[in-house]
Amino acid sequence: MLTCKDASKLLSQSFDRNLTLTEKISMKLHLLICNACSKVDQQLAFLHKAGKKLASEPEDIPSSQPGLTPEAQERILEELHRKQDAKSASE
Repeated sequence: MLTCKDASKLLSQSFDRNLTLTEKISMKLHLLICNACSKVDQQLAFLHKAGKKLASEPEDIPSSQPGLTPEAQERILEELHRKQDAKSASE
């Protein structure tokens, strides 16, 4: 049986690689009995989806984010594009 620490690692890794069949089964069993890890799974899925949307549609970002300087906004956008490009190149 997976510990919550192991489950959270696998949840995170599942966005970067395909889990093995054993890992998938272990994860499903753990998520069936652990509400905390189920919530982490939902949160990571939300963040992953939001990050992909942000990276693919940067023009939808308001020009002034509260608390972020224009320079910080630009650095974040550049990093998102760089990561998206690297992921696309590896696929």
